[in-house]
Amino acid sequence: MATKSKYSVLLPTYNERRNLPIITWLLNQTFTENNLDWELIIIDDASPDGTQNIARQLIHAYGPQRIKLRARAGKLGLGTAYAHGLQFATGDSVIIMDADFSHHPKFLPAMIAAQKEGDYDIVTGTRYAGDGGVHGWDLKRKLVSRGANLLADTLLRPGVSDLTGSFRLYKREVLREVMGRTESKGYTFQMEMMVRAKAMGYRVAEVPISFVDRVYGESKLGSTEIVEYAKGVLSLWLKV
Repeated sequence: MATKSKYSVLLPTYNERRNLPIITWLLNQTFTENNLDWELIIIDDASPDGTQNIARQLIHAYGPQRIKLRARAGKLGLGTAYAHGLQFATGDSVIIMDADFSHHPKFLPAMIAAQKEGDYDIVTGTRYAGDGGVHGWDLKRKLVSRGANLLADTLLRPGVSDLTGSFRLYKREVLREVMGRTESKGYTFQMEMMVRAKAMGYRVAEVPISFVDRVYGESKLGSTEIVEYAKGVLSLWLKV
């Protein structure tokens, strides 16, 4: 008899006290309705708004077997947040996503089904294929995102439509291996992860998602991150 899969959700947070209870409720609803085993690992970077207090209340509400808080001393970058959280993951599959509702848990069943159907190493949500899309962005933000993906696709040719997306399902050991090869820690992290995964021969499936701009809080993307991304693409072009 096959062992039931378990899904570990890695959720980096910074000032997400208003979003965290709702995204946790939605995750619980999604996994429960689909009879899936799961855990949520909250990686908080010393949020000053009380996010960790909310996380502790959620542990009390849902139980420590479901919700885990693995806090860090400060803002240390997205890549290191996933590496930190992965140490505590007990699932055989790992989901990475944002806490601000830009990645809705309602898409997880389709991503999980796609992984099982083709035994894929990675399933990534895409805004730029099928009926995927973006809602709530102005024209400038849409052009930046499209341009970032076009630049990477032209130079690196990874065969994935949404390189900068951060809503993904990995086999745990695949995530560990790819992260071990990935050098960047900031905005280029997701792009480099996918490019390296493809170069390593891992199989990737895409599932269309609707991306919605954050409900509460401020976007962390600025001009510095855009320049960093362009440099990261060129660096990878020389290395991979």
